[in-house]
Amino acid sequence: MFQVLSDYYRIPEDFVGPIFAGSPVKAPGFFRFGPEIICYGRSEAGVSSEFEKAARYDAFATLRADESGVHLSFDPSEVIENLRRERYESSLKPGREKVVTQEWLLRAYYAVRQFLPVAIRRPMQRAYFSDWKSRPFPAWPVDFTVDSLHERLLQISMEAAGLTRIPFVWFWPGGAPNCLILTHDVETSVGRDFTSRLMDIDESHGFRASFQVIPEQRYDVHDEYVASIRERGFEFNIHDLNHDGRLYRDRVEFLRRAKRINEFGHRYGAVGFRAGAMYRNLDWYDAYDFSYDMSVPNVAHLEPTRGGCCTVFPYFVGKILELPLTTSQDYSVFHIMRDYSIALWKKQIDLIRSKNGLMCFLTHPDYLVDQRPRRVYESLLNHLRQVIERERIWATLPEAVDHWWRDRAQMKLVKNGDGWEVVGRGCERARVAYAILSNGRLKYELESVSAHKTPA
Repeated sequence: MFQVLSDYYRIPEDFVGPIFAGSPVKAPGFFRFGPEIICYGRSEAGVSSEFEKAARYDAFATLRADESGVHLSFDPSEVIENLRRERYESSLKPGREKVVTQEWLLRAYYAVRQFLPVAIRRPMQRAYFSDWKSRPFPAWPVDFTVDSLHERLLQISMEAAGLTRIPFVWFWPGGAPNCLILTHDVETSVGRDFTSRLMDIDESHGFRASFQVIPEQRYDVHDEYVASIRERGFEFNIHDLNHDGRLYRDRVEFLRRAKRINEFGHRYGAVGFRAGAMYRNLDWYDAYDFSYDMSVPNVAHLEPTRGGCCTVFPYFVGKILELPLTTSQDYSVFHIMRDYSIALWKKQIDLIRSKNGLMCFLTHPDYLVDQRPRRVYESLLNHLRQVIERERIWATLPEAVDHWWRDRAQMKLVKNGDGWEVVGRGCERARVAYAILSNGRLKYELESVSAHKTPA
């Protein structure tokens, strides 16, 4: 179980004692690990099929930590995978939602969707999302369950080993406290034609972004359009196949579509992907040829498929790196919440900053054509520019995050005299940091002087 902490922190091997996972045989359910962390999985301490009753079963009460290591009543790697892959979601789905997501009803909706005016579609969507404020899990507006579980496991391991300070490879290059990426999904020909203007807006505030483009049926994707995005330093990715809402409805049909999607990815040299309407099935990602995906929200209260990955950091799904959407997309804010301000985004930014996580934004050129939402978007960019310059946040493109996170996953810390150094590809950008136990709390601290780094 050391691998759980190593994958997240890149701590030195055998630096802390082993973590022994429990071997429960019961069906998965909800339980807690201490007063604040709600888990989903199997636990020898018991579980509940109902989220509201998770507090009855506290796996922390059965924890045993001694010189031999930490003994748990559950498997933390299983719980983390369950949360990242949203395997808890079906246990939270209310009866109304189960009816709405029936295949026949979805097929009927998408068959007539193009003929329904916006004045009808949006009230239907608001009705579907009417329960978003009352959904108990994940936590709104940002959920840190996976990250908090890692922190708690590290703290317990340090306490068991009698350590108050442990080195790890910092999350972002150059010691940046956070990472920020802007992404734009192009839904219609209107959005495609507004792409150049949106690039002007982004550039005027010192940003570059990725554009996810639908390759089939919706609108023409000319080579000149693709080139115009890349020539200006923006990124071009694939957005679904035709955005008809049926990408993951049937395994056989999905494999046919995934083949076509991969062909478009190869044709355009795109390494990133996002499904239409944030639909997803992480268990099928092995069919994709992409390096990274951006289809999983941190909290999906306002997405057609509910759930959320409960982390603000990238994570691997097989060979694919997932860059989670950690803030609310513009359509949800403007048209579901009917909020034309940046108040929610500012709150999410502050929360993610506190965890040193990834700030991933999704806006659509289609919805920024009108002046009112465009003014809000520019206000957001102004705020982001101020935060970036004040906090020295790493603002970059998704592909750069993909490269960094893959490099970091192979880095190691080795002893160098009285200190530590990072070795591995890309180590010249890495920083040594320390997890420090102080007054029963875990905090992070960057090494004041960069360690010498040796390429592997």
